[in-house]
Amino acid sequence: MRVLALKELIEFMKEVYRKQGYHFVGKQAVVKPCYWMKRSLLSKGERHCYKQTWYGIPSHRCLQMSPTILCTHRCIYCWRVQSTDIGLTPPSSNNIFEAPFDDPRDIVINSVKKWKDILSGYRGNPNVDPLMLEEALRPVHVTFSLVGEPTLYPRLSELIEEYFKYGFKTVFIVTNGTLPEVLSNLDREPSQLYVTLPAPDKRTYFEVSRPLIPNGWERLMKTLSLLKSFKCPTVVRITLVKGYNLKDIEKYAKLIEMAEPTYVEPKAAMDLGFYRRRLSRDNMPRHEEIKAFGRALANLTSYKLIGESLHSRIVLLSRLDKPIKLYPS
Repeated sequence: MRVLALKELIEFMKEVYRKQGYHFVGKQAVVKPCYWMKRSLLSKGERHCYKQTWYGIPSHRCLQMSPTILCTHRCIYCWRVQSTDIGLTPPSSNNIFEAPFDDPRDIVINSVKKWKDILSGYRGNPNVDPLMLEEALRPVHVTFSLVGEPTLYPRLSELIEEYFKYGFKTVFIVTNGTLPEVLSNLDREPSQLYVTLPAPDKRTYFEVSRPLIPNGWERLMKTLSLLKSFKCPTVVRITLVKGYNLKDIEKYAKLIEMAEPTYVEPKAAMDLGFYRRRLSRDNMPRHEEIKAFGRALANLTSYKLIGESLHSRIVLLSRLDKPIKLYPS
């Protein structure tokens, strides 16, 4: 393994991401249209992400980004590149917080500008509705979920606020929950908060998430205990891998009942990208297995199964009869 200083490591990783179609808009801030955003445009809205079906988020107007490419985990199922995938030693827990970051306002302005540049290539495409494209050029939703761990960004509240000031209607944060102190000190809540639960117990957590910081499991448990304090809807995302964490549903059930999120989303880890360097296709659960997991979890908790998406291999559980439409279409 090659050992690089943190700034050198970041630059090396950025170059790898660029080759994969990621667009950097600062020192670390990065954007990239997701599969469903492009699919929605090319199908003239007939196909879209489950977030549109469940939460009303229009797929063609969803900007996916991250303020940092660094992460406190090295999850075996992650489809993003990790330093160890390309022969580099990961950053230590002592200096991962010392990375250079971008100004919140600059991130918003530059991410929207780059988004428009990226989507301008769809002009004149006969498969794209011109009116939909014009809407897509004015995104109304942003998700901090592209790469890395967004709570590592030291000005997260300001970034949320800046996107709202710019005119965005909804902001989602997707976190691995290892920095509960950041979440508990947010001055501005997102529209919806996702926390990934990658394991039913501490031993499995270390095997699946391979944390870079100490006390990762305890920190995640603290985050789960904080969910009841949020006013916005909260989601516990359970990313499932056959042979690793698709087990011990009773333990998951106890954690869900403790956290009391608005929603639970059991989802299959997908055989994409750098996942393939660490796992095989056999480790990706079938949708039937995810649905069976969701039903079993519902039987063990006060939650009920209220939605599913076959293409994304995900099911939705909630105490609500139907999900809240955050951006009604």
